[in-house]
Amino acid sequence: MDPTEKEIEDILNILDDFTKRGESRLKINAADDVPEGQAERLYHLGRCDVGSPWAKGQAFDVLEEKI
Repeated sequence: MDPTEKEIEDILNILDDFTKRGESRLKINAADDVPEGQAERLYHLGRCDVGSPWAKGQAFDVLEEKI
């Protein structure tokens, strides 16, 4: 199935908005089970994997700080 002109325009608008915000990385996942037009933006510090236990603050190998 070839993309429509509107779909191409929508993608170009997403990319333009992304670069205007000064973002340096972009990862896009498409899913058939997500309603059309729905998007989710994840933010993380550094260059770790988005969604990883470390990025979520749930790393099992981090020592607890003594108070």
